[in-house]
Amino acid sequence: MAGDSVESESPWDSDTKARFTNKRNSEYFDPCQEAASRSMKCLHRNGGDREMCTDYFQAYRDCKKHWMAERREAKRKEWSSSLGG
Repeated sequence: MAGDSVESESPWDSDTKARFTNKRNSEYFDPCQEAASRSMKCLHRNGGDREMCTDYFQAYRDCKKHWMAERREAKRKEWSSSLGG
């Protein structure tokens, strides 16, 4: 974990938004996949010891929370603009 940095930038940038919007309905898209992968790599590296990977788990939770908040806000804006507001 010493060489890895936990990123705090938004998972919902313009590139991510375009990829999410243009994906097929049957496709799953997770902008936090990198954080999830880092969590899994940490678990494998530490023999499944969850205590060694708490920073990675928290980074994933923070990413998901931030992404969901931004998606809600984007949907709210779309909805209010469709009503003429």
